[in-house]
Amino acid sequence: QVQLVESGGGLVQVGGSLRLSCAASGRTFSTYAMGWFRQAPGKEREFVAALSSSGGSTDYVDSVKGRFTISRDNAKNTVYLQMNSLKPEDTAVYICARGRFVLPTINPGEYDYWGQGTQVTVSS
Repeated sequence: QVQLVESGGGLVQVGGSLRLSCAASGRTFSTYAMGWFRQAPGKEREFVAALSSSGGSTDYVDSVKGRFTISRDNAKNTVYLQMNSLKPEDTAVYICARGRFVLPTINPGEYDYWGQGTQVTVSS
């Protein structure tokens, strides 16, 4: 069983930054892709970013390209999401997930473990 625990969310003003972390249990963290999704009230869960098991390949939703950066430290079993130039529309619960395979994917069906999420609120 894999557990994913997110942290780093909070309240930030427009234009501010936050860094989210997701710590994973288990000894196979470096074998799988990892992703971040988000869900705003009344909306569907949305793909945000993902990266391959090695961290060498990434994918982002268009709305965060150039502002968000996903990275991972396999020695610490942790994946990060650096969020800069935050906008009110970034407000959501951010959820990390472990992919079933090595390469990043935008498809939530290709993730098998999910965290509980961390709230990010961007105030104007």
